[in-house]
Amino acid sequence: MTQLLPPFEQVENVSQFFQIHPENPQARLIKQAVEIIRKGGVVIYPTDSSYAIGCQIGDKVAVERVRRLRGLDEKHNFALICCDLSQLGLFAKIDTGTFRLLKAHLPGPYTFILNATREVPRLLLHPKKRTIGLRVPSHPIALALLEQLGEPLMSVSLIMPGETDPMYDPYEMRQLLEHQVDLIIDGGFGGIKASTVINLADGEPEVIRVGCGDPTPFMVEA
Repeated sequence: MTQLLPPFEQVENVSQFFQIHPENPQARLIKQAVEIIRKGGVVIYPTDSSYAIGCQIGDKVAVERVRRLRGLDEKHNFALICCDLSQLGLFAKIDTGTFRLLKAHLPGPYTFILNATREVPRLLLHPKKRTIGLRVPSHPIALALLEQLGEPLMSVSLIMPGETDPMYDPYEMRQLLEHQVDLIIDGGFGGIKASTVINLADGEPEVIRVGCGDPTPFMVEA
């Protein structure tokens, strides 16, 4: 059993490592994880698709840390991980048809690119299109974090530069990234595919990335 470090006790800038039950997350550890996030921490956590890396949505320093770790340019669409559709609706412009589509597939392993509202910090937006990726996961740990935090997490899949698939072994994450993040949540082995990405910002659905969510309902026949 891995020894859990006390909250915020950093040893030579080594990240904390919490083993959290994937079905019944321990409330004490979830609370400590959220405290780390609120203090500007960068956190690796499991979702219903793959492991992701996240931080507070308005924290410029933390967002830039994530951008550097992932090797992302300014055109990459970040995602906001929301606890439900009502929260998602605060950050995206959603008409009736789009709402029905989202309701049919969320919670689930999809990221939807939508036109952002003014609630989304500028540093998270696509520089030209003012779009944002949004997710509502079904993973108990992710949902517990979101409920305790009370707002969305800024998030991207944990795919390292030069790789095509997400990291899935928390102990490998610890070995590789313990000096680059503030917390790694071990919720067991993760998925080997990221979420399926669907662009809804331009009207007709467009499949941007095929991941673990079934893309078939969004494919428009020629």
